[in-house]
Amino acid sequence: MSITAVPLKPVKRSILVYLWLGIAVALVAAVALAFQTQVNPATAFLAHNARAKGVVTTPSGLQYQVLTPGTGPNPTDADEVLITYEGRLLDGTVFDKSQQPTPLEVGGVVPGFSEALKLMNKGGKYRLWLKPSLGYGEHVPPGGPIPPNAALVFDVELLDSMPILKYKQMQQQMMQQQQGMMPPGAGGPPTGR
Repeated sequence: MSITAVPLKPVKRSILVYLWLGIAVALVAAVALAFQTQVNPATAFLAHNARAKGVVTTPSGLQYQVLTPGTGPNPTDADEVLITYEGRLLDGTVFDKSQQPTPLEVGGVVPGFSEALKLMNKGGKYRLWLKPSLGYGEHVPPGGPIPPNAALVFDVELLDSMPILKYKQMQQQMMQQQQGMMPPGAGGPPTGR
């Protein structure tokens, strides 16, 4: 059995020149387009920050760094936590800061903050970086300093956590004790005379 070779006609040099020129023009156009595309500063910062020493990135995109490890169990969505925190924009502008330990429900905050709280332990201090979709995204609180689609930075210390039901029972007991200490006629419902 024999294979018949089919002779190929030589390609003209001018066609090769045009082919290479076309490739070069396409490459230059692609580079020019890449430089014209605006880079979101939050995305650029988070991409760079992900490579920083000690920064962990979760599958959702939350970035955190353990400043002080804690001990004990992790809070869940069914828990109330007592925290201190400071929230900043990437430029360092502080948009929120606890003046005293603040109680809050783990499941009642923005998704990235909730995810981070569930990673922490009592006594732990973390620095968090939330991409816009894990923070407020386009839906920022009105009248605040947070622009739409901003990345957020939080320093959080978890002081304590407990089940929400236990926390609410403690609140109710404290209110009953305070009402029991009030003098007659002060506070409570008006009485008919």
